[in-house]
Amino acid sequence: MKITLIAGARPNFIKIAPIIKAIEKQQSKGKNISYRLVHTGQHYDKNLSATFFEELNIPHPNANLEVKSGSQAEQTAAIMVAFEKELTQNPCDLVLVVGDVNSTMACAIVAKKMNIKVAHVEAGIRSGDITMPEEINRIVTDSITDYFFTTSASASKNLLKNGVPSENVHFVGNVMIDTLYQNLNRISAPSFWDEFELETGNYIILTLHRPSNVDEEQSLINLLEGIDKMVGTKKIIFPIHPRTSAILGETNLNLKNILFVEPQGYLNFMYLIKNSFAVITDSGGISEETTVLGIPCFTMRTTTERPETIDIGTNNLVGISIDNLEKVYKEITDTNENQHKGIPELWDGKASERIVDVLLATNFTN
Repeated sequence: MKITLIAGARPNFIKIAPIIKAIEKQQSKGKNISYRLVHTGQHYDKNLSATFFEELNIPHPNANLEVKSGSQAEQTAAIMVAFEKELTQNPCDLVLVVGDVNSTMACAIVAKKMNIKVAHVEAGIRSGDITMPEEINRIVTDSITDYFFTTSASASKNLLKNGVPSENVHFVGNVMIDTLYQNLNRISAPSFWDEFELETGNYIILTLHRPSNVDEEQSLINLLEGIDKMVGTKKIIFPIHPRTSAILGETNLNLKNILFVEPQGYLNFMYLIKNSFAVITDSGGISEETTVLGIPCFTMRTTTERPETIDIGTNNLVGISIDNLEKVYKEITDTNENQHKGIPELWDGKASERIVDVLLATNFTN
């Protein structure tokens, strides 16, 4: 069985790493399974891509399509053209895609048009917000996928509701959490830990990258100034995305608590989250890790595709208003209500092993 694994953006690498380990474990047992790792190049900053291969012990990709940035259409088209050539030269039995980035959708489409089976890891999650490019990627990918691997019972229900045969839906758990468990004993403090006098619980992590929060300069400035005032004496560590940094440019900000740092590698970033007082973010994925680590998370979005992080975890959906963020933040931090509620079902570090077990038991005859 030949599998082509697709990684394009930062979260993809974290999800692919444990799948590779699970495949190699079965190879060591003599199982007939092999993989070819394709990096689309969707993220090409070293801190957003290459570092993850090194830190998570992922082999260097067999191919890098080097598509880089562009509009949604330009990037998707470039990935499709390059991946078609890759698959023509290196045929396989299955293309496995993860998550919801442009690379996920683009490579799934190419594979299906070439009559190659597609497996989607993290299938079925939905935010209900069709204005998000990721939501479109999810819907399109799941509409042509053959094997669906879900992180939650609710994601499985979404697929079944849309008519996916139940035998093709596999509730396996969360590969992001596999990677977290596999590396908890390796996480380490970043170089600025002592310089900023950071201590467990005396700082907050901030990440912002969604267009609704960062695309308009003055709105972004107002948001940052509001968060800066809201936290009192707590420091705020803000690993600023290159795109967000470009929007701010040389703006002179009046901030007392926010400390700007470069994008962090996985091991440093997980250390920062694990030891933080709280996380403020507009990412969906970070709320999964805060849920397992028991760290209060305030998600600056109006919807989430990961409802289990709210129902079971430590996530709070606060919208994009600084006023609402302040209200919820005060309620949670004053009353300590946002205690660790639990860990979602099958978020036990074994999702990747379940995925590979399913693949080994599958007949890939086209």
